[in-house]
Amino acid sequence: MATVISASLLSCDFSELGREINRAEQAGCDWIHFDVMDGVFVPNISFGEPLLKYVRKCAKGFVDTHLMITRPERYIEHYAKAGSDMITFHVEATDNPRAVVDKIHSLGKKAGIAVKPDTPVDDIESLIPAVENVLIMTVYPGFGGQSFIPATLKKVTEAREFIERIGLNTHVQVDGGINDQTAVLARAAGADVLVSGSYLFSAQNMAGAVYSLRDNDI
Repeated sequence: MATVISASLLSCDFSELGREINRAEQAGCDWIHFDVMDGVFVPNISFGEPLLKYVRKCAKGFVDTHLMITRPERYIEHYAKAGSDMITFHVEATDNPRAVVDKIHSLGKKAGIAVKPDTPVDDIESLIPAVENVLIMTVYPGFGGQSFIPATLKKVTEAREFIERIGLNTHVQVDGGINDQTAVLARAAGADVLVSGSYLFSAQNMAGAVYSLRDNDI
């Protein structure tokens, strides 16, 4: 399975946002990752719909929106209309995750579910057949530039094994501390979508950094 690279805009130069998106896509990133934080579900605030509309104008490819917000059901339609191709939300943030999945699909978008490092895969197995993406956070959500948590790899493998056991094509995505070294571990554990921010946007040669994240050595 080919590895998908999703460039997290949290780490880009926002004074040059359009150029940074173009740089990421020209370097070979498959997706643009847009993190939404509300300061409640996670202890930080990022950006919202107005900026996503601009990202959509600039991005030629797939826009991967990650909602780290309480009660995401309130905003699904907004982020669908603003330009998301896929909306991934945290199961910990809503009382009815299946209804959120159904809402996303009703708007013609791909749906993903995300879990924090402490949430077991068992908690989401009933939802996995209904979505296109399972995001295993490899750091505690809220801030970019954190160090990868090795213990999360077990959850990546559990999610991949469950998906293969029931014959799905669902993505297993990882987000947090992804660089050339942790990418090897994440891919070996079963991840096929790697979200990377600091590593990519700080690279002098982003194309080389993208290449180093792919499955060239597996």
